[in-house]
Amino acid sequence: MQLPPLVSATLIKRYKRFLADCRLASGEIITAHVANSGSMLGLTTPGAQVWLSRSDDPKRKLAYSWELVEAHGGWVNVNTSRPNAIVAEALANGTIPGLAGYSNLRREVKYGTNSRIDILLEDPARGRAYVEVKSVTMCRTPGLAEFPDAVTTRGAKHLTELVGEVQSGHRAIMLYLVQIQSATRFTIARDIDPDYGLEFDQARSAGVEVIICMCSVSPKEILIIGTLPLVDQIST
Repeated sequence: MQLPPLVSATLIKRYKRFLADCRLASGEIITAHVANSGSMLGLTTPGAQVWLSRSDDPKRKLAYSWELVEAHGGWVNVNTSRPNAIVAEALANGTIPGLAGYSNLRREVKYGTNSRIDILLEDPARGRAYVEVKSVTMCRTPGLAEFPDAVTTRGAKHLTELVGEVQSGHRAIMLYLVQIQSATRFTIARDIDPDYGLEFDQARSAGVEVIICMCSVSPKEILIIGTLPLVDQIST
């Protein structure tokens, strides 16, 4: 995915979840929109270099949006409105192992109990594949990407919904999109959300597939470049 032209800035602070004060190179202090409802653990250190996009839409209250931050030895994408599009683009290009060859791709399709699947792949010969995408930006140990960065009852619900699709005879995939340049492996942060860890284990046992995609992140583009191994920590 090609990113829009970005502006470099220095992070002053993130607050009220969706706001961040930043200092532009000119010295001007602006407030940027933060399209990320997570804790952003390890990504909000004052003084960090960030990249912002700017909109000329007069209807917007805030012209700037926070896109990237320098952390974990490289750039990390913090805009959670982008991962689904990144994955959809890679699927259309056939670059995600095991998910190539479907003839149709739809996004935000209703399924389960009052849910919407991020991406639904369909093919007359292969049937349906339900793909739920999770953005991964947390790294507490060098090289180890982790999810979730906060308790997520919504995320646990998505795992349950995917199990339902497996039981109905469809493929169901939980795809973790790691946007940490230095990551070499992935695990579930069970200490942060034990219930999510249990749901993850149960979903895998029920046949939900897990794919962990690795991204190359720069101020110009975000591309899926491969997959990462899962470090298993099965609950007992």
